[in-house]
Amino acid sequence: MKRICLSILISICAVALCHGKKPVLAPSYAWKIMPPLGLRTPSTIDTLMLNYGQESIPSAISDAWACTGNLGAEGINMIYLDRPKTSDFFFRDALTHWYPTLEKMTFYNTRIPMTLLSYTTAGTRDNSQERLSGVFSGNINSKAQIGGLIDFLYSKGSYNYQATKDLSWGLNGSYMGDRYEFQGFINNYNLLNKENGGITDDLYITDPAELQGGESNIEPKNIPTRLSDAHTRFNGKQIYLNNRYKVGFWREDEVDDTTTVRTYVPVTSFIWTLDYKTGRHVFHNTRSDEARDFFTNTYINDKLTDDKTKYWSLTNTAGVALLEGFNKYAKAGLSVYAMHQIRSYRQTVDTLDRSPEDIYEVFTPLPEGVAEMKRKETQNLFWAGAQLTKQQGRILNYAVDARLGILGPVAGDINVDGRVDTHMRLFKDTLTVSGFASFSNEEAPYLMNHYISNHFAWNNDFGKTRRLRIGGEISYPKTHTRLEVAVENVQNSIYFNESCLPTQASGSVQVITARLHQDFNVGILHWNNRITYQTTTDDAVIPLPKLAIYSNLYILFKVARVLHVQFGIDCDYYTRYYGLGYQPATASFYNQRETKVGGFPFMNLYANMKLSKTRFFVMMSHVNQGMGKNDYFSVPHYPLNPRRFQIGLSIDFAN
Repeated sequence: MKRICLSILISICAVALCHGKKPVLAPSYAWKIMPPLGLRTPSTIDTLMLNYGQESIPSAISDAWACTGNLGAEGINMIYLDRPKTSDFFFRDALTHWYPTLEKMTFYNTRIPMTLLSYTTAGTRDNSQERLSGVFSGNINSKAQIGGLIDFLYSKGSYNYQATKDLSWGLNGSYMGDRYEFQGFINNYNLLNKENGGITDDLYITDPAELQGGESNIEPKNIPTRLSDAHTRFNGKQIYLNNRYKVGFWREDEVDDTTTVRTYVPVTSFIWTLDYKTGRHVFHNTRSDEARDFFTNTYINDKLTDDKTKYWSLTNTAGVALLEGFNKYAKAGLSVYAMHQIRSYRQTVDTLDRSPEDIYEVFTPLPEGVAEMKRKETQNLFWAGAQLTKQQGRILNYAVDARLGILGPVAGDINVDGRVDTHMRLFKDTLTVSGFASFSNEEAPYLMNHYISNHFAWNNDFGKTRRLRIGGEISYPKTHTRLEVAVENVQNSIYFNESCLPTQASGSVQVITARLHQDFNVGILHWNNRITYQTTTDDAVIPLPKLAIYSNLYILFKVARVLHVQFGIDCDYYTRYYGLGYQPATASFYNQRETKVGGFPFMNLYANMKLSKTRFFVMMSHVNQGMGKNDYFSVPHYPLNPRRFQIGLSIDFAN
C-alpha cells in the first residue's frame, strides 16, 4: 500500500509540474443545502493554503476534541456550542466527522471541469497513516452539473490494535433551470476500526520509568492494551433528492432602444424532497478472556461477541413556498411543508435458552422488560412546519424554521430554530451583528429507550428533552475580531453514565459559552487565536473543559514571487476536567469521575506551501512531546499520537 501511494504521489507531482504551466480559470461558485426544503447557502471551495496540514491531525478537528487517538477513529466535540444532538442512530455520532453528510455536502458550478485531489502520509511502516481523497465537478451546460467524491483513509495507528480503514464515495448532480431545479446525491461509506479498549496503565505514557524499573523509553507499539481482537464496523448510505418547480411570469427589460431581455420571475415554488438513509453497526470480539475483564455483563454469548444493529429511514417532505424578491412587496420567502418519515430498527437476536437455573452462573440476567422487547421495530412519524427566510438583503437577513410533531412517537414534539444577521458600515468595513435562538421539546431516540447486545441491554421510558438556546455574535473583519456568546438550558438531558448505560437527568443544566476569535498581523507576522470559555451548572451531567485555547503563530511570505509559504507553530490547549470515557461496544462516550484529562499543550511545527494550483505541507506534529509532563490524553486511557513527521499534497486540476 505504501509503494502504491508513493507512486500516486510521484505521478501527481509530475502532472502538477506540467499542468502548472497552463493558465486556468477559477471555479465560479459553490453552495450547500439548507434543510428541510433545499434552500441554497453560499460555500467555499477548499483550495486555501492556510492551515492545510492541520487536517491530518485528529485533535485539530476542534479546539477541544476528545478522541481515541487515531485518524479516522471515534471522537466527540467538547466545545458544547458546536456539539450536535444525539441522532436517531447513535452509533453514527462518534464517527460523523469521517463520512459525508447532508450538512457537509458541497455543490459546485464551474466554467470548466474541476478536480481536487489530495494525498497525505505520516509515520513509518509499523504506524503509517495515509489518506487519499478527491472531489470532481463538471458542468454539462450553464444550468446542469455532475460531480463525485472519494475518500480513502488507512491508518495503522501509533499504538497496538487501533487501526482504521475508512472508505467513502459519492455521486452528485444539480440542475438550476428557470422553472425546475434539482439537487441530489448518493453517498456510501464503510468505516472499519480496530478497538483496543485503551492502554492497560496510563503510566506507560506519564511515567514509564516507574513501570520499567527506571527505563524511561518505551515504543508505543509495545504498550499493552485491554483488547486485542475486537473491531467496530459502521457502514451505510444516503440518497438525497431535492426537486423544486417554480411558477411565475416572464418580464421584459429594455437594454437599449432596440434590445430587450426576457427574464423569468418565479413567484411560487412546489418542493418535494426524498431523503433515504441506512446504517449498520457491528461490534465483533473473539477474545472471551479479555471480554470477561473488560465488560461487566454478558447476556447472549460467552464465547464471542457479534453484535449487529441495523437502521434505515425514508423521509418525504412536500412544501409550497412564496419566493423572496419577486416584487417590491415580497420582502421574505414564506414556506409551509409536511414531512413523513419511516424508521426501521433491527437488533441482535437473543437465541440463548434461559430455562436452566444454573445459566446465570455464566450469563447476566436481562434487565427488566428487555426480554419482551421487539427485535424489529418500525415507526411512522409525521411533522408539519413552516419556514420564513430573507437571504437577499444587504442590511438584514434572517431564517426561522418551526416544526411540530403530529403523529407517531414524535407527537407533541416542538422544534423552532432562528437566526438574524444585520450588516452595517463602520470605518470603511462591514460590522455584522447576529442573533440566534432555538427551542426544542423532543422525544428520546428509540435506541436510547430500547437496546440489546451481548454486553449492554436496557429498556427505558425516557421523557422528552427540552432545550432553549439564546446567543449572539459580533464580527468585524477590519480588526479580525469575532465574539460569540450563548447560553443553553437543558431539561431532562440524556447521557451515558459511569456504567456506560443511558440515563436521564431529572433537573435542568445550564451551559454558558463565550468564544473570541482574534487575529493579529504585522507585516509577514501573523498570530491567530481562538479562546473559548464555557461553564456548566452540573458537570456530572455535562462535563466540559472550562477554557479551551487555540493559538497559531506563523509568517507568510513568497519565494521567487511564485511560491507562497506559511511557516509557523500552533498550539491546542484546554483545562483539566473529568473527561468522557469511551465504550467500544456501543461506540459511545460516557461520563466518569475517576480520571481527569487536559492541561497539556499539543503543538505542531509546520510549513504549508502553495505553487500555482498545488498545495503541499510538511509538519512535525506533537513537536513538544517530552517537554514537561507527558499527560497527553483527551479520553481516559487513550493517548494521543506521539511526535511524528507528516507530509501532504493537494492539486486543483482545472481542465
